[in-house]
Amino acid sequence: MNAMLVVLIGCAILVVGYIFYGGWLAKQWGVDDAKTTPAHELEDGMDYVPAKAPVLMGHHFSSIAGAGPINGPIQAAVFGWVPVVLWVLIGGIFFGAVHDYGALFASIRHKGQSLGEVVAVNIGERAKKLFLVFSYLTLVLVVAAFASIVAGTFDGFPKDKAGNVIEASANTNASVAMISILFIVMAIIFGILVYRRGAPLSVATVAGVIGIIICLVIGLNFHPIYLSNTAWMWIIAVYILIASVAPVWILLQPRDYLSSFLLYGMMVIAAVGVIGAGLTGADAAHNDMPAFTGWVDTISASSLGTMFPALFVTIACGAISGFHSLVGSGTTAKQLDHERDAKPIAYGGMLIECALALISLAAVSFIWKEYLAGDIRVPTQVFATGISRMVASIPGLEATQTTVASLLVLTVSAFCLTSLDTATRLARYMFQEFWLKPGETYKDVTGFKAVLCNPLVATAITVVLGVGLGMTGYSKIWPLFGAANQLLAGLALLTVCAWLGNIGRNNKMFYIPMGFMLIVTLTSLFQTVTARIGMITSSNPEVLAKVDWGTYAQAILGALLFVLAIVLAVEGCMTIFGKGKKKA
Repeated sequence: MNAMLVVLIGCAILVVGYIFYGGWLAKQWGVDDAKTTPAHELEDGMDYVPAKAPVLMGHHFSSIAGAGPINGPIQAAVFGWVPVVLWVLIGGIFFGAVHDYGALFASIRHKGQSLGEVVAVNIGERAKKLFLVFSYLTLVLVVAAFASIVAGTFDGFPKDKAGNVIEASANTNASVAMISILFIVMAIIFGILVYRRGAPLSVATVAGVIGIIICLVIGLNFHPIYLSNTAWMWIIAVYILIASVAPVWILLQPRDYLSSFLLYGMMVIAAVGVIGAGLTGADAAHNDMPAFTGWVDTISASSLGTMFPALFVTIACGAISGFHSLVGSGTTAKQLDHERDAKPIAYGGMLIECALALISLAAVSFIWKEYLAGDIRVPTQVFATGISRMVASIPGLEATQTTVASLLVLTVSAFCLTSLDTATRLARYMFQEFWLKPGETYKDVTGFKAVLCNPLVATAITVVLGVGLGMTGYSKIWPLFGAANQLLAGLALLTVCAWLGNIGRNNKMFYIPMGFMLIVTLTSLFQTVTARIGMITSSNPEVLAKVDWGTYAQAILGALLFVLAIVLAVEGCMTIFGKGKKKA
């Protein structure tokens, strides 16, 4: 694999897709900049707050990116680089970017409500309830996963298999924790200066970038906080509880905006490494990754199975991810300043993720022999090692490998926290909407609904479920998340398709993406459920010894998700193709 050519040609194709296909979609859907967005119409200083396009792009991109476009392509590389590249490019331009753009646009035309409300108006109230349950379950899994990941990243007492504390890892984790704490404080100051003191965004941005550098320097050299994994789980629970009910201007917008510069910086470093390795010839010396390895994964320790559906479930954020639709319709739509901003933020943001996915593939190709041997398998480590070695191959930068690798790990880890409190806020929206009628807010209801719909109560329930699951072994049901996330994407595509059809706009660009994603994810869920049932009913003592509560949970939840998706898909298709059609 020629990594430099793959990345450069791939990025060129993404740019062409943005200009032509993204522009065509805007015309087909009737994007109108003269229309007032919900951020202005419903501005409340809490959730509905207009944000300048660069700031909102920072929030949106930081929330959707995280470790997803790094982990997926690296794991899917076991099938060869050609399938990964094809899915990233085709999936990104015609599936993922359409999904993200459509979800955001549908939401702003429904007063910034989530896709649940779009489902209610265009498919039916019952479908809305089912969709909200599905989305909420997926988000609880996200909260559990990222809370556990962040706590593990901050853990001041990481242990090896013998139970001994790994000092090097402990120091690195303490640095990450310190940087994250300082970053939160800086973000709050940034928000106050921009939104309450009227500081020019350009001046505040320069100060913020300088602040990021200071945070990194301090955190790398001064990190006295060493706490256990459990202690960090409790601290994270309190943090996301507060962050998810606080006004978006005080933390969400500024933190995500500033975080985006870390991600942009990471991508610049990675691009320098990929191009530098290509020009110096170092890439050619590591041209070992095969174009195609076969239809079945025989490389990874825990086999991904067959390329269909594994490839399309494993590579989510780098091609298409249902979580993106919840971010776009949950928080981004409430902050969009102008309708014209939807294309660069949603469609463009997804394509930038695709570019990161291509860079991640380049990273694993550079250390393919070690990856194949199992010496380096953790995706974050693969990414950091591959890119840092590429950078170090450039004359004059040989001594930077360790520093670059550390910075890349720190950057990826920091984004887990960003995605965590965004997911918590989104779950709170879903929980509230489940109990409310169309047009109602939590202030309009009484009795038990008033209690359940209270932002603090709804958030607390989500935090207890998510963090509790993360503490007790979320990994046992984590295999369901990939399928659930991609199934959510299929349902989001179906929802936007139904709405566009109801208002008389062209919706045919959704037919193939939504059909394909539904088939892929339902197949994956069916495989998971049947495999777990097979383990439960096995007569082999060795197999039965591996059965625990997680096995039953995967079987039950997988079956519920499968049935739920079928019902939603049937009702949605009836709406799209004429039967039971709702008036928009």
